[in-house]
Amino acid sequence: MKIYLAGPITGLTWDEATIWRKQVSSELAQFGIECFSPLRFKNFLSHLDKQLPIQNSYPDFGLSTPRGITTRDRWDATRCDVMFVNFLGAKKVSIGTVMEIAWADLKRIPVIVIMEPDNIHHHAMIHESIGFVVETIDEAVETVKALLMEDQ
Repeated sequence: MKIYLAGPITGLTWDEATIWRKQVSSELAQFGIECFSPLRFKNFLSHLDKQLPIQNSYPDFGLSTPRGITTRDRWDATRCDVMFVNFLGAKKVSIGTVMEIAWADLKRIPVIVIMEPDNIHHHAMIHESIGFVVETIDEAVETVKALLMEDQ
């Protein structure tokens, strides 16, 4: 089973965009669930000044051009078994993540969204396109396991 780890990237530092993804990947790997990130094979971003925010694209890197980002993220969003979205602490709407949710919904892929009650991403169309809204990463991980694993 494959889980796509969606969530804001632009405007975050490398650590802010990757730490939660690594945690979730490690947790679900124990159950044979593979996670993949929109940041895979983009390690050049980790070499940026740790305080600098990630830009929305990098024209000198194929996977990070506007077309490269859109092509791979659309493919990932439509081939995963479950989409795992982390909107915790979002300060602005993540347009890319909203598009990924729409692509997954089009393919009827279950979408789990983590967000606070006052999160900026609360919107009627988001709520109609997702299957589950939870408030913590742990709740989202448990929801993934409930969807993909045999009852224990």
